[in-house]
Amino acid sequence: MGSKKLVSAKAAAQLDKEASSSWGLNVFALVESVGRTGAARLVRAFPALFQKKPKIAVFAGSGNNGADAMSMVKSLLLRGKVKDALLILKKLPDVSVSQTPHSQAFLSLAKMNVPFLAWDSALSSSQCSKYRELETFDIILDGITGAGLEGEIKNQAAEMVHVINEVKQAKKISIDMPSGNFDGWNSNMPIVGADATLAIEPLKLCLYTPAARPFAGRIISIEGIFPQALMDAYAEAELLDWEMERRKIPMIQADAYKYSRGVVEIHAGSIGATGAARIAARGAEASGAGLIRLLVDEDIYPIVAASSSGVMVAPDIPSVEMRFSPDAALLGPGWGRDPKRLPALRKAIERQDVPLIIDADAICLAKDAAAAYNGKTIFTPHAGEFSAFSGAPKEEILANPLPILKKTAYEKKAVILFKSHVMFIAAEDGRVGVVDGMTPALGAGGSGDLLAGLCAGIAGRMHKTAGIAVFDAYTCACTAAALLIAAGKKACGFVDPFVLADNAAQLAADAWLGQ
Repeated sequence: MGSKKLVSAKAAAQLDKEASSSWGLNVFALVESVGRTGAARLVRAFPALFQKKPKIAVFAGSGNNGADAMSMVKSLLLRGKVKDALLILKKLPDVSVSQTPHSQAFLSLAKMNVPFLAWDSALSSSQCSKYRELETFDIILDGITGAGLEGEIKNQAAEMVHVINEVKQAKKISIDMPSGNFDGWNSNMPIVGADATLAIEPLKLCLYTPAARPFAGRIISIEGIFPQALMDAYAEAELLDWEMERRKIPMIQADAYKYSRGVVEIHAGSIGATGAARIAARGAEASGAGLIRLLVDEDIYPIVAASSSGVMVAPDIPSVEMRFSPDAALLGPGWGRDPKRLPALRKAIERQDVPLIIDADAICLAKDAAAAYNGKTIFTPHAGEFSAFSGAPKEEILANPLPILKKTAYEKKAVILFKSHVMFIAAEDGRVGVVDGMTPALGAGGSGDLLAGLCAGIAGRMHKTAGIAVFDAYTCACTAAALLIAAGKKACGFVDPFVLADNAAQLAADAWLGQ
């Protein structure tokens, strides 16, 4: 099975039109398909909730998103899965003159005697009573706005969003994406805070921006609505996971030895940040590198050397003998931003035949290092580091990272692995990968250092196996991001980065040792 395709909301609206105009897919049939498939996915996702035949309230806008929500409730009612339903409409359709999926979905529910009321900002006392009753419902189904939204949600729709967010007890389920979300959404705009989102494939990129992602809750895909070829034509990114990425990295052969598995050179650590160096080295080790050479300042060398097992530790000074050439180099974890680091950074950049991972403090230094990267370089910034490096405001990056990531990757001839609770990976050639995280175990110091080490270990092994001519930094970065997220999801309770590294090592061994 291939990756799930991600599209902008604007492209999704165009895809919808092409599905009808060029593919002959009837819009009424598409809405019915979403309703039936979405209802089945909802029941499957929350079996305990549906065992008691829950009460469900539907908030429906005036477009096809509202029609999808109403069609879904109709399917649940026909299958006997819900006890009571209430329909709250942004606008009451005139079924005598309007022949749209929305009006027909409403007419079906009306004939099934589902009670309904139209939204009115000047609510009567009886309607106010109805809204207070929402606390007695088990499910709120959000179908107010969908991919057609082109700006901040306002007026009645914004009022409906506010009411949904005020309900405390019900499970809030959004259709396709939380109402209020769109390609230009930012954190100052209204949005439904959903417990889960029934997302119609192709999935929308705006679901996964770091700022908006928490509002979608659990994302549950509704598949099989649109043809794969049509989704591929509009795809702007791919949603990746560990099970998919692990297969892109070759197995370690039974006759492998340390040099054939790749040599990784790491420049890291400073006074007060020795842990970053050790964690990065452990990451390279966990991801399968054959030999790790950790170079640290002389004043912390005794500390790091005494606390690092399985890793060669040496003072980072020119007089130290270089006994071997690296297959990948990592610079930056806990390194500090002293300009004295610049010569080492420039030297690493000049080695055009060695994949390079630039992390943490080295990202800051790289901004001032005039450089021509070789297409084999991976930057691993978080939002603050990337804002300083690119000049883009942090809030803009979190709300819509894709444009600035693609622009920077193209200009720097490098891969940008943007770290957050959702990972975005952008390559010079326009490829974009997204790894959905939302893993609280990673929300602690050291996980970024571990990711940099995983990148270096995978890059060293890939370079040794494939050679620099066919080495793909994008695949290395995607695999490392997916491995870190998988290691975090495997964690039970609070964990330190070395426990995460152990999780990653087990996952990598299961994937690549073939035992």
